[in-house]
Amino acid sequence: MNRLNLVTLGVKDMLKSLRFYRDGLGFEAFVYGNDADPDVIFFNNGGTKISLFPIDRLAQDIDEDNPPAINHGFSGFTLAYNGKSKEEVDEIFVLAKKAGAKIVKEPETVFWGGYSGYFQDPNGYYWEVAYGENWEFDENDMLIITEG
Repeated sequence: MNRLNLVTLGVKDMLKSLRFYRDGLGFEAFVYGNDADPDVIFFNNGGTKISLFPIDRLAQDIDEDNPPAINHGFSGFTLAYNGKSKEEVDEIFVLAKKAGAKIVKEPETVFWGGYSGYFQDPNGYYWEVAYGENWEFDENDMLIITEG
């Protein structure tokens, strides 16, 4: 098992989240169910896909008899967008701000030598947007990870 196909984010407000990701950040969305009250939303982005699902239903799906507690704090989980330049990182932050993201840390040179910042989506999920001078990308714009 050496593959991650889909990351599902449990969200409080499907329509607000759809507007943030599709209309604000430009993700290509596939909405299933009623457009006014979607059942699930998939985003067809390069690499691993993202889906949105109502958080209470997600907890029930995990364990109907004993669903996990819904915690809206930091769970030790972040999403990342890896840019190909400092300018691209800055452009993504402009886009995120316009979409209504909460900027947590403006992009800056960081301890590992790269350029990075963080924002939160409407549900509190943290996104890192980062650039590393020596990073390489494959034909699908996915970061190539090699031995250190």
